[in-house]
Amino acid sequence: MTATTMDTTRDWELLSEHRSFGGVQRFHRHESTEIGLPMRFALFVPPSGAKGLLVFLAGLTCTEETFTMKAGAQRRAAELGLALLMPDTSPRGEAVTAIPGASDAWDFGLGAGFYLDATQAPWARHWRMESYLMKELIPQVQRALGLDRARTGVFGHSMGGHGALTLALRHPGAFASLSAIAPIAAPSRCPWGEKAFTGYLGADREAWPAHDACALLERQTSVPCPAGVLVDQGLSDKFLAEQLYPEALESACALIGQPLTLRRHEGYDHGYYFIASVVDDHLTHHAQRLGL
Repeated sequence: MTATTMDTTRDWELLSEHRSFGGVQRFHRHESTEIGLPMRFALFVPPSGAKGLLVFLAGLTCTEETFTMKAGAQRRAAELGLALLMPDTSPRGEAVTAIPGASDAWDFGLGAGFYLDATQAPWARHWRMESYLMKELIPQVQRALGLDRARTGVFGHSMGGHGALTLALRHPGAFASLSAIAPIAAPSRCPWGEKAFTGYLGADREAWPAHDACALLERQTSVPCPAGVLVDQGLSDKFLAEQLYPEALESACALIGQPLTLRRHEGYDHGYYFIASVVDDHLTHHAQRLGL
C-alpha cells in the first residue's frame, strides 16, 4: 500500500495534503467520540507504504503542526518506511475556549492535555486525551495503514515525552518501541506536573502516581520495555533542573533493571533545534525495534 493508495477512514476530513520526500504529509480533522469535539491530527505516509507506525506526542503549547513542520522527520521516516502520526495536544474550539480558565495559562488547559483523562470538572468532559489516543485515534490509524501494535512505537518531547513514557507503561504491549526527548519524567515533583495534576486529577496526590513515569516504573514487577528506552536531554535546557528530572528516570529504570540509554548533550536547549538534531536517531531506534 503506497502513500497515495492508503486506505483512509471515511470519517477523516482531509484539510491539506503535501508531497514530502516521495511520501505524503496529510492534515486531517475528525469527530472524536472520546473527546466529544472535532480533533485534528497530522499523518505522514512514506512513499512505499508504511512498514511501521511511529506516534509523536508534542509538548506544551504545540499543535499537530509543530513537530510536523519543525522537526524534519519526514526524510528519515521515508527512508525507513515509517508512518508518522502527530496528534494535537488538547481539545480545541469554541466549546474549549468558553471554559473558564482554559486559555489563562500556556501550561494548563488549551494546548496542555498531558495525555491523560481528567477526572475533575470542568475538564473531565473533554480532556480525555489518553482514551482518545489509545481507544480511538491510534487504532483508527493502525487500521488505515494495515498495521498493528507489533509495528507501532511511541515517542514525544517534554509534556509529550511524559505522555509517551506513561502511555507505554500504562498500556503494556500497546507499543513495541519507546523513546523520549527532554521528557517531564517525574511530573508529581515539578511545577508543570503539580499544576496539571491538581487541575485535572484533583488535589489528592494519591491519584497522581498512576500518571507519573518514575512512579509507574517503581511499581513494575518485571521489565516493561526489554528492548530498551532511548532518552535525549540537552544540558542547556532551562527547564532541566526544575521540571524534567532525567536523573529520577535513570534511578527508576536502574531499580527494576529497565534498559535505558540516557544521552546528555552539552549546549542544547529545550527547543526544536535540539529535537531536529536527534530525531533521526530516534526514528532509527524505533525502526530497529519494530523490525524494519
